[in-house]
Amino acid sequence: MNFQNAIKSGFKNYATFNGRSSRSAYWYWVLFTVVLSLVLSSISSNLANLGTLVTFVPTIAVAVRRMHDTSRRGWWLLVPIVGLVFACQASHQNENEFGPPPPPGA
Repeated sequence: MNFQNAIKSGFKNYATFNGRSSRSAYWYWVLFTVVLSLVLSSISSNLANLGTLVTFVPTIAVAVRRMHDTSRRGWWLLVPIVGLVFACQASHQNENEFGPPPPPGA
């Protein structure tokens, strides 16, 4: 998945906590939110707050789907270091209890 598709997917699946999200989709989304935050905070703190508010729910949804992709429940996000380690791990290649793996490049 490329950068543009990851952003589109993040907003398209705004509040979808079901299914799976690939590692590249997750990390591209993280990169997008960090860059957006930096750009908006350099302009105005109010804009930065608005950007954070707009991307808050999609960020949680993408992270939960990433946990699902590693065959773990989304609740692992509540343990910050463990959630980060799980987000870095490779995807579960076969279908798991959360659904089939995301198609390549989708």
